[in-house]
Parts: sequence; structure tokens; C-alpha cells
Amino acid sequence: MKRLKSVLLCLVLSTTASLSYAQTDSTKAKEDTVKTKPVTPAAKKPEKIKPYKDVITAKAITDEGVLKVHKVEDKYYFEIPNTVLKKEFLLVSRLTKAAAGMRSGTTGFAGDQIAQNVIAFEKGPQDKIFIRSISYAEYASDSTSQMYNSVMRNNTQSIVQAFEIKAFSPDKKSSVIDVTDFVNADNELVSFAATAKNGFRVGAFQKDKSFVNFIKSFPNNIEINTTKTYARTLGTPPPGAGATPSRQVISGNYTVEINSSLVLLPENKMQARYYDPRVGYFTVGYTDFDLDPQGVKRVSLIKRWRLEPKPQDLEKYKRGELVEPAKPIVFYIDPSTPKKWVPYLAAGVNDWQKAFEKAGFKNAIYAKIPNAKEDPEWSLEDARFSAIVYKPSDVPNASGPSISDPRTGEIMESHINWYHNVMSLLRNWYFIQAAPNDPRARTMEFDDKLMGELIRFVSAHEVGHTIGLRHNFGSSSSVPVEKLRDKNWLKKNGHTPSIMDYARFNYVAQPEDKVDESGIMPRIGDYDEWAIEWGYRRYYQFKSPDAEKEFLNKLVINKLKNPRLWFGTEINPFDPRSQSEQVGDNAMLGSGYGIENLKRIVSNLPKWTATANEDYDNLGIMYDQVTGQFARYLGHVSKYIGGELETPKTIEQSGPVYEVVSKAEQKQALEFLSKQVFTTPQWLFNKDVFENTSRTPVQVVENLQNTVLNRILSPMVLQKMYQSQSVDQKAYTVYEYMQDLKSSIFTQGTPDLYRRNLQRNYIGSMISILTPRPAATTATRGNSVTLSPNSDVLAVTRGTLFDLQNELDQKARSSNEAIERYHFQDLKYQIEKALSPTN
Repeated sequence: MKRLKSVLLCLVLSTTASLSYAQTDSTKAKEDTVKTKPVTPAAKKPEKIKPYKDVITAKAITDEGVLKVHKVEDKYYFEIPNTVLKKEFLLVSRLTKAAAGMRSGTTGFAGDQIAQNVIAFEKGPQDKIFIRSISYAEYASDSTSQMYNSVMRNNTQSIVQAFEIKAFSPDKKSSVIDVTDFVNADNELVSFAATAKNGFRVGAFQKDKSFVNFIKSFPNNIEINTTKTYARTLGTPPPGAGATPSRQVISGNYTVEINSSLVLLPENKMQARYYDPRVGYFTVGYTDFDLDPQGVKRVSLIKRWRLEPKPQDLEKYKRGELVEPAKPIVFYIDPSTPKKWVPYLAAGVNDWQKAFEKAGFKNAIYAKIPNAKEDPEWSLEDARFSAIVYKPSDVPNASGPSISDPRTGEIMESHINWYHNVMSLLRNWYFIQAAPNDPRARTMEFDDKLMGELIRFVSAHEVGHTIGLRHNFGSSSSVPVEKLRDKNWLKKNGHTPSIMDYARFNYVAQPEDKVDESGIMPRIGDYDEWAIEWGYRRYYQFKSPDAEKEFLNKLVINKLKNPRLWFGTEINPFDPRSQSEQVGDNAMLGSGYGIENLKRIVSNLPKWTATANEDYDNLGIMYDQVTGQFARYLGHVSKYIGGELETPKTIEQSGPVYEVVSKAEQKQALEFLSKQVFTTPQWLFNKDVFENTSRTPVQVVENLQNTVLNRILSPMVLQKMYQSQSVDQKAYTVYEYMQDLKSSIFTQGTPDLYRRNLQRNYIGSMISILTPRPAATTATRGNSVTLSPNSDVLAVTRGTLFDLQNELDQKARSSNEAIERYHFQDLKYQIEKALSPTN
């Protein structure tokens, strides 16, 4: 091989020398011709690459950093060192200033992310610099394997931009490119990504109304700030709009300010940690073609910040001593945040310090107020700084997204979105779930201390997301319902082991229990501390994710002997333990207590919502909150029917991963629904509400009953119940369930208006099961649950309707009441029409 290289080198040198000699002869011949025959000299062709001083002139304003940024009059240049070529950068674009009229729902606000890419600069042929977009969707971990070469050949990274090299640095170690037109353009790198464009209703780019504000360079990042104008659009036209353009333009423009952060990804990659479904973390991932020698494997890595001991403290850390991290997690509070809420937002950040001590780090995370003296380079748009961003929005929400290194899962930064109107959401939640136990909640305007504590709770929850944690919807199901009424137990343990649960507040406690705020509000608990310990503690004896896998598995198995450390996913539609806004280990018992508290609220609504010189809007709003909370309780119970428990395990753990919810619990759930909602909930009938708002009893009750019927008679639930029969011989069968449900709907006695509505809607739901339509599909166990025409579900449904048809005929014949007879005859007619073949 060395000999071949030498031969090639000689050939190149020989060819170069020949060309040089030929050029010398040609020049001499031309000189002789010129002497004998004068000609007019041609205009000299300008050189493509100019001397450095001719491009970066004396007028240049230079900013040193990861790349040199030069501003020469109205032009911007990047000077890219050869040492930076092929290094990877994370490029994130956000709105710095949003356009008037752009806001829609939770989008269109300053601070919103509009694009994210991983890129690399690369020197190409013909004196060009390319930008490649880097994807990590597919990967081969062993660079020496044949599979690695195949994966690389079939995953060439796209060239998304090309630049002419304008000059080389005097030492020839850097290339200068003009980026003015690139940054002041409409592209997915420094503008809206395609999906964001549609969401923000952004149309054609108006270059003549756009310009560059500044470009700044820092040691590890570059900040590009531009003002850009776009045509305003309606977005994608609705289906059936005909042969219309893909976007509909309406009059006017959007002018926005965009900040694009170009952040150098670390060369010293953080050691990744494999995701474990028993501990809830967000992930990054890719398909690896090397890990499974006979297939492919999807690799998921948890998202987490790089917390490492300072070099001088490494041995202390290994000995188990608490040490401060070399680089803590710092959240800056947006200066535009109302001052009275700043301490509570900051407290929500600082509350996590105790959890990080479980991972061996003290003072690992804290909030900070921007200070010009301490942080002269601080900027809300600078990707080096994480922040809680205050948004003056009527959206009742908050969110905690983060940006991470796709190679390792290392979180680089986060911007928590704090919408002003989240306070109305907090007020409504606390009023409905806590007013019977906390007199401070019996008003439409909370005092600052109470609202501040509620803000602190949401701040801590959103910070949990930014440090990698997913919702743990199953956490509260580890708490016995009766313990939620024990004030001493609650003071010690809280009403849920995780602030990442959607447990909200303790609605089970009754006024006579005298539970105070410590037993009502959520706080960082046992699960949260365990999750941080699992994700962030460093085990330096292991040099790779594979090496620590066995150790971590044993650790998880041992820890999960404590049921309070269980993680319940937020995406399982069948597990009644994992539910949003449920507390306690038995929804029937817990919801029963919750309903008793709702009854107390309904009787006091007119008094607690009264506001001087105002109308009855508050009464209507809070009544809707009551019915909404009641609907949640009904939903919690409904999930037991056709339910299946999912407990992820490795083969080293005993017991099943999937278990059918017992027949006894499913029957208990149906009995609860029969008592609480199929039997008309008269406690919801408040004369003041119906006289002073647009709500009506029939509307309220029918909506609640239909919500339940839509769940418990959905094809998804019935098919799951049918499948469970083959897994568990003691399972609640579809036939038994249909018989019990029919009996609970058609009780003895004369049906009143509400019961007649219920019976009509029940038959409508049953008929809809038989009506051909797109199959209901739900992912579970890696497959899809669909209503199969070969299952017993259709046969049992049709058979139940046949039986009911005969029963209704008898009821109609024996009825002495005209409205009752007409009702039964109509139901019988509806069934006949559905079961009879069409002509």
C-alpha cells in the first residue's frame, strides 16, 4: 500500500512539473507574438479567492469565538478554522419577538422554538464550504465492522447549504465565507422548520422587509439574530377544499425576530445511559445495526444533564460524599416575570436540590435572577442559558421542553414556558379539589401566598420535565385510599410519591379529617428522588452504557421492592393504575369520597363564586369545573372495565408483565357507574345555577352519561375484554358484561326523562358497534387492538339487542303510561331497523 502511495505521489509531481514547463513555454511564445504583433489586452478575470485583507478590510468589526465573525459594512462573514470542520453543531432557532396576530393556542409567543438541526461545516471541491445536516436515525456502533460501512453508504448526510470561499486567513488555516444571504433567508436552519411554518401560519418570505440585527460569537456558540417578514396565511386548507394551493394567503404580513443559536456539541461525549421502562425518562434514540448480530435494535438513551464532580472532588464522590458538580444546572428567571411570583418560581427549581443529593451532588440545581455584573453576556436567547420564560398569554398552561445532544442524550439547555393564565387553571383546580378542606380556596381570587404556593408546585413539575423526567401517572396508585384521610401520615409522605404525577391535589380527604395544606398539595417525593438517583448518579467503575446495564438492572429490581417507587406510563389506555388526575389505589373508593366533596361545593357555589358588580359568569365557569371533575371520576372508574395491568420487568424478575383486571374489580366499577351516573345524579341540580346560567339538567346529565357509554362500549374496550378471556379463565367475559350492563340500564320501574335518555343513548351506542366503520385501533403490547369481525363481540352485541327487542315489546304491551309505551316502542323500532337487512 505504501509503495502504491509513493507511485501515485511521483505521478502527481511529474504531472505538475510537466504542466509548469508547458505553461512556461506557452508564456514565452505569447511574449514573442506580442512583440511582433501588438494586440489589445483582454480584461483581467477577477480572482475567485481574494487576499484576506481585501475581504476582511480595515473597516471590519471582528468578534472572536468558536468561529470569528466579521462585519464589514452590511456584510457578515464567518472565518471557519480547519480544526472546526466536520465538528457537529446543534442549531436551534427561536422567536425572540412574535408577530401581532400570530398567537394561536400555545404557539406564537416569544421564546417558542421553531427549528432544530444538527449540522457540520465541511470543505468541498471548487473552493466551497458545505453545511451538512446530520441525522442519527440509523447507526452502527462498531466503526470497524462491515455493517458500519454499509450503514454509512446508505445514510449519506444531506448537503443543505453551499458557500464560495471568499478568502483564506493569512496563515491558511481558516476559510472565510459570506453568510449574509444565508442568515437573511428563508431556510430550515435559521428560520421556520416546515412543520412550524404550518403551525404558525407563515407564508412566503419577504426578503426586502427582512434584515440581520446582529451576529455574536462566544467560546462555544454563535448567536444569529434577524428580523424577518412573511406573508400571513390561513394554513393548510381543510379537506374537500378543491384544487386550491397548499396554503391560502390572506392580507397582511408577519414580522418576527428570530434568534438562531449555533452551539458546538462537546467532543468529549457524555457517557450515555440506556433507557429503562421501569423509570420514566424522556429519550433520544436510533436504530443500531451492530448490537443485534441477527437483526436490528432500537436504542433509547435517557435525556439528562451532564453532572460531574469537579476533578479535585472525584475521589470524594466515589467514596459516597456529597460534592458540588463542576457545572450545575442553572435556570434564569425571565426579567419580565411579575416580581411577586419570582420567589415561587425560583423555589420550584431549588426544591429539586434534595433529590439530586440522592445522586451524590449538592447545590446541583438552582434558580438565578439575571445580573449584568455577574452575567454580562446573559441573554434570554443565548443557548448557553436555560430560563423560565414568562409569556403574557391567556393560554392556561405551562410546559418544560429541553434541547439535547442526539448522540448521548445530554441536555444542553431548556426554556420553560410559563403562560400568565396558568393561574386561572391553578385556581380552578384547587377550588374544585380542595375548597371543602381549605377555606382559602372558597373564592374567585386567591391571596398571593396561596397562588404563590400553587405556582411553586407547577414550577417544580415543569422543572422535572426539563431534567428528563416524564409524567408518572401511576405513582399515586401506590397510596391506599384511606391513608389519604390520615393527616399525620400525609404530613410525612404526601398524597402521592411523585410531583411528576398528574395527581394534582388530595380530593379524597374529608373536612372532618382536618388535613392541612401539607396533605393536600403535591411535593417532590420518594419516586422523584429515586428517579434522579437512577438517572444521575455516576458509576465510574463502568466505562460504557453496556458495562453498567447489569448493575443498574439489579439496582432497579431491589429498589422496586418499595411499591412507592413504581413508574406508571402515561400512554397505556388500559391500566387503571396509570391515570391522569387520579389519587389512591382504588378509583371506586377514592372517587366516592371525591363526589362527597363535590356535593359540598355545589351547595355553596352561588356564595363562593359571588363577586360584587359582576354577572354570573363565575358561577357557570365553576359549575362546569364541578361537572368536569365528576366526569374525571367516572373516567377513572370506567378504565377498570376491560382493563389490563402492565408492569414492565426484565427476565430476572418474577411475576407477569400483563395481568387482566379481576372480574370483581370490573363488576365493582360497573356497580359504581350504575349508582353514580346511570342513576340520575340529583345532587348536581342547583336551582341558582340553572336559573342564572345557560346550563340545563338534561344537557348536563346526558353529557356525563354519554361520556361513560362512549368508553365502556367502545370497540377498543370490548375487543380487549374478548381477548382477555383467552388469557385468564376467570376473566369477566363479554357476554357476562353485556348482560350486567343491560340490567343496570333497564332497571325495574317507570323510567323518568333522564333514564329514557340513558336508554336511548345506550341503544345508539350498541347499534354503532354493529355499524361498519374504520376499525378502532389502539397500540398495546407492540400490536394493535382492533374490533375483529371474527370475535364474539359482534355476536354478543347483536344477541343482546335481539333479547332486548323482545323485552321492550313486552314492556310496551304492559305499560299504562303513554310516554313510557311510546318510548319502548321507539327503542324497539330503532333495534329492528338496525338488525333488519337493508333492501
